[in-house]
Amino acid sequence: MMHELTPLVASALAAAIPLMLAALGELVAERAGVLNLGVEGMMLLGALAAFACVTHGQGAWLAVLAALAAGAGAALVFGLLTVSLQASQVAAGLALAILGAGVSAFLGRGYVGFRAPATFEPVPVPYLSDIPLIGPLFALNALADLAIGILFAITFFIGRTRAGLVLRAVGESPQSAHALGYPVRRIRLAAVVFGGA
Repeated sequence: MMHELTPLVASALAAAIPLMLAALGELVAERAGVLNLGVEGMMLLGALAAFACVTHGQGAWLAVLAALAAGAGAALVFGLLTVSLQASQVAAGLALAILGAGVSAFLGRGYVGFRAPATFEPVPVPYLSDIPLIGPLFALNALADLAIGILFAITFFIGRTRAGLVLRAVGESPQSAHALGYPVRRIRLAAVVFGGA
């Protein structure tokens, strides 16, 4: 029975990594006081950029950088609309989600049926990856290991650093943060762009 559940756990972990990265980005943006409902659109644009990059002969790490740039670019547009121009965060986020889905579906038509020529291979930890049921936790690829490292880094940043305290202050009481001399709009815009990346 345990050996039958191991592939299920492995596939669940593989599916959870992109969602964890998106949730971490949104966590930083929300701590700064910005609600971004366009996360799905940014994920789709990033996925399209990464797949196009790797399909045209670039490496997997360059594809990750292309995805970061696409997500950050979409988030910058969202941030300029909501933080600088004071547009509705809900309306702009939903528009970004719909735009990302439409653009990725339109531009991605040419890639339907292609298999990515380069992927991240699993890096199993000897002996630990052979344990039933929890073995897949120790057989993740480099991108998944990086995502787990980002989880711990963001947790430490928000909870234990002065910059994280400033970020939380901007989100919880922007008037107080402004009175203390912090550039609230710039901090919020930086948090949104980081979240998009």
